Amino acid sequence: MTLRGRALLGLGLLTYVAARAFGSKPLYPVALGLLFATVAAWLWVRLAQGPMRLHRELGAEERIEGDDVDVELRLERDARVPPASLVLVESVSGLGERRTPLDSRRGRYTLSGVRRGRYVFLDARAVLEDAFGLQRAEIPLAAPWTLLVYPRLVELDRLFSEGGIYAHDGRRLLLRRPSGFDLHSVREYEQGESLRKVHWRSTAKRGELMVKELEDAPRDEVAVLLDAEASAVVGESFDVQVRVAGSLLLAQARRGRRAVLLVNGAHRTVQRVHSYETDWQQAYDLLAAAEADGHAPAAALLGDEGSAGTRALELTVVTASLSAMLVERLLQRTLGQRRAALVYVDPASFGANGAHSAPQPALLRLQAGGVPVAVIRRGDDLVTRLGTRGVGDSVRGGVA
Repeated sequence: MTLRGRALLGLGLLTYVAARAFGSKPLYPVALGLLFATVAAWLWVRLAQGPMRLHRELGAEERIEGDDVDVELRLERDARVPPASLVLVESVSGLGERRTPLDSRRGRYTLSGVRRGRYVFLDARAVLEDAFGLQRAEIPLAAPWTLLVYPRLVELDRLFSEGGIYAHDGRRLLLRRPSGFDLHSVREYEQGESLRKVHWRSTAKRGELMVKELEDAPRDEVAVLLDAEASAVVGESFDVQVRVAGSLLLAQARRGRRAVLLVNGAHRTVQRVHSYETDWQQAYDLLAAAEADGHAPAAALLGDEGSAGTRALELTVVTASLSAMLVERLLQRTLGQRRAALVYVDPASFGANGAHSAPQPALLRLQAGGVPVAVIRRGDDLVTRLGTRGVGDSVRGGVA
């Protein structure tokens, strides 16, 4: 019963008591009318209750960040009488509570300018009322649902990391065999074997010669590492990181290259894209749901020799946190004849005043060491920055 219903019920009882106390017959019809109204409202809402099933419908097109999302609602009911008022209340993670009136069991609302992310509809309930708002009933609805809003990616014909010392004398990297030898196990040394196969760490530990058992394992050609370190996020900087990583991965996947996406978040996630037709959607879903909740630096992931990013022939790191250890890891890759590139999303430019960050000599050091670098600031055109033009000016702008 609503507050209005309780007030009306109390007034009816009070009027009835007054009629009995003073013997006023004209007050009896008034008291009985007030009491009857509350009982009728209760009965109306009671009969309007019944099993309900909620259906949400969206258009077939993908939901891209910044777009409006139209949600159609349809409620199936099995009840004897229709309610005078029916409102659907939904609790959505990141969006709060929404109240949508339903007319003839249908309703519609628009989520305006939705940001990229994974939105979970945590709770839904139908609120029924009578015509006078005296009685209310809430019916929980089992309607779990998840809405994915995807990042807005750009088409890249060429990449800033192509050309220069990585052109391989005009040969395409695609023709190189994406494989390598991995350590499978160690065993005791046998007479006549080459000492080059000795695994010195195991030898020192066991006090006898141990040799490496190697296996030829396929490698991913391209790895894109999205650094989701929480402490580096300023404003919408992480959303830009996601757009950059997704655009780079999309360009490689459409070229038919074996690619892998790594998200350095609270839970390190790996998604391989060996075929655009079959694997891209899973990577796109991962980009949509990515959150900046990581605590370990990207350099720690690159220090793991068994990680997919370390083993890949080519690695591009997309980060807003430029540490000395990360710079060293990338330079070490280059010295080991493995390609590395860096996209630095300047977090300072996403602050309140939009200023550039403090000088970053590490960017010039990377470029001088053969690591292609692109710097992204708020408002930059990703096609230009991730292409072949303007990269040098961008780096110099980051250290001047």
